[in-house]
Amino acid sequence: MAATSSYPLKDELDIVIPTIRNLDFLEMWRPFFQPYHLIIVQDGDPSKTIKVPDGFDYELYNRNDINKILGPKASCISFKDSACRCFGYMVSKKKYIFTIDDDCFVAKDPTGKDIDALQQHINNLLHPSTPYFFNTLYDPFTEGADFVRGYPFSLREGVPTAVSHGLWLNIPDYDAPTQLVKPRERNTRYVDAVMTIPKGILFPMCGMNLAFDRTVIGPAMYFGLMGDGQPIGRYDDMWAGWCVKVICDHLGLGIKTGLPYIWHSKASNPFVNLKKEYKGIFWQEEIIPFFQDATLPKDCTTVQACYRELSKQVKDKLGKIDPYFAKLADAMVTWIDAWDELNPPPKAANGK
Repeated sequence: MAATSSYPLKDELDIVIPTIRNLDFLEMWRPFFQPYHLIIVQDGDPSKTIKVPDGFDYELYNRNDINKILGPKASCISFKDSACRCFGYMVSKKKYIFTIDDDCFVAKDPTGKDIDALQQHINNLLHPSTPYFFNTLYDPFTEGADFVRGYPFSLREGVPTAVSHGLWLNIPDYDAPTQLVKPRERNTRYVDAVMTIPKGILFPMCGMNLAFDRTVIGPAMYFGLMGDGQPIGRYDDMWAGWCVKVICDHLGLGIKTGLPYIWHSKASNPFVNLKKEYKGIFWQEEIIPFFQDATLPKDCTTVQACYRELSKQVKDKLGKIDPYFAKLADAMVTWIDAWDELNPPPKAANGK
């Protein structure tokens, strides 16, 4: 089924795709993605040629490009890990970002209709979130829903939505131990719901089907220092999610999760994953309480200020777990420096 004839935010949104292979998967997404600009971040060997189907408007960056654009600051961009995608967030000039993995296909809803994941993400982002009081009909801004009896009128205006977190049919987003004990498990449940994650509650953010307002939360969407040369992998999107949630809670921003679904086509190797995740499985038992307890001072009024403060706390408190976290904290600062260099704040009308 073709996408609708209108393409919302066509000139205000970039689609960021990390990849090591030819992007044949875009053929399935053509009815939905073709009008939008793509930013492709090629991981791995920069001498390898990545083929993109004809008809797409895109720019492609490999490691050589990253090194050339960022210079010494390129050290903050992960290598041989999908965390490299966050370079695409940095070089984008659009208000919104949608990021998707190259093994994610168009899913179908229970009626058999193709799901326009991008349109649903945009719908989520353009409507407020309600992090301060839970609505038992989930998202009150969804068609056919509203605020239920007893919901405070003073909170019904909601807050701006910074992040839209989508889900997956078929292959679940499991860690390696769960993959090993449930190798044949598939997610067949389509839950027709969107909800705001409440203030003070963390969540495991998955980067394979994710959209966000770059101008509102972009500087915090750093997927960490993972992959080649690092003691941990597969925690890149979750690290970003924990940082983003703490900052959103502090700044009064919202995060939605639920629809849209995509079809996750293939499971990664659980033994390879276990090697990448091994230390993270232990570390997360201390990382998560750190984020649960993290507070930011009132004078942190920008995402950049919040992120720099969070990096100090990471170095001070998580650095005791392993030297890696001191290195990660330094990379967080380098990331913000690079972001500000490529995205300088607009000058005032008087030139000051």
